[in-house]
Amino acid sequence: MNQLDFYKNELQMDYFSDNYRKFERDFYRYSALDTPLTFLTDDIMLAMAKSAKNYFKLNKENAKDNRDHYFIFDIENLNDSKLTKKYVYQRTTSIRQKD
Repeated sequence: MNQLDFYKNELQMDYFSDNYRKFERDFYRYSALDTPLTFLTDDIMLAMAKSAKNYFKLNKENAKDNRDHYFIFDIENLNDSKLTKKYVYQRTTSIRQKD
């Protein structure tokens, strides 16, 4: 069993919400990656869960504007299962590194 299978039902993205659509728009606005977001969301949630952080970083090497971007989420425990966490997108912020 790999780690993604272990977390399979415990990590949920708020896919059918306006927040998720905003996340998609923001991600595609800044990301220079060729991989569609659909194929990255499980890995993004797993990375946030393992690091116990409510954000992930799109590094400047993978950003269209050459800045680090932080995508920030609220993490909610679902009532019917204390183990299940739902990630609800809030906003993004960017940091430009000095050369």
